[in-house]
Amino acid sequence: MRQIVLDTETTGLSAEGGDRIIELGCVELYARKLTGNNLHFYFNPERDSHEDALKVHGISNEFLRDKPKFAELAEEILAYLSDAEIIIHNAAFDVGFLNKELERIGKKPFKTHVDSVIDTLAMAKEMFPGKRNSLDALCDRLEVDNSGRTLHGALLDAELLADVYINMTRGQEALLIDAGDAPSNVQTIVAPVDLSTFVLPVLPANAQELAAHADVLSQLDKSSGGKTIWRQTEVA
Repeated sequence: MRQIVLDTETTGLSAEGGDRIIELGCVELYARKLTGNNLHFYFNPERDSHEDALKVHGISNEFLRDKPKFAELAEEILAYLSDAEIIIHNAAFDVGFLNKELERIGKKPFKTHVDSVIDTLAMAKEMFPGKRNSLDALCDRLEVDNSGRTLHGALLDAELLADVYINMTRGQEALLIDAGDAPSNVQTIVAPVDLSTFVLPVLPANAQELAAHADVLSQLDKSSGGKTIWRQTEVA
């Protein structure tokens, strides 16, 4: 399935309070491989970013003045994302902002335009309970190089998250069998194996090994107050 790793930067933390998306970064994966078919836009949010947000992403209000508005690029964005599986870290945040931007231009909510949404933060909390699961923390834990991330940026963060997601789900490659790779008219035949033809060598323990084993049993018997099962069997 086609997958899109998505990240946004915003003017602040509250979509309902009027904050807007200022940057969208998307990285495409197909068969768990980066395709290079990425999407990256800056937007004029028609308002200034909060000071705290500026410290996070470093995208100045002046830089965004001449950028297109989200409404101008919405159709291109939705066409790119259409029917893909979307991967987001802390999905509720980004989806909330995307929903609000789509609502402003009379579009249906974000999830109606895509196949599904995977939240890597929820995945990480399940895989690493009780640990920090920010993107930086996951990069450190999964040995993803984030040395170039001095500030948050939607495209860079999406690229890092793609590596993190692949590492987090790497075991699935060995566990999943893609039935679509085999022709439907091919029948798999498993030939029986006659195990009676195999002679397994018996390697008896030597005197030293037997003595060491008996010593371990004696210690276990002593610590249990003579209630070990093998002693009871010997008596019986």
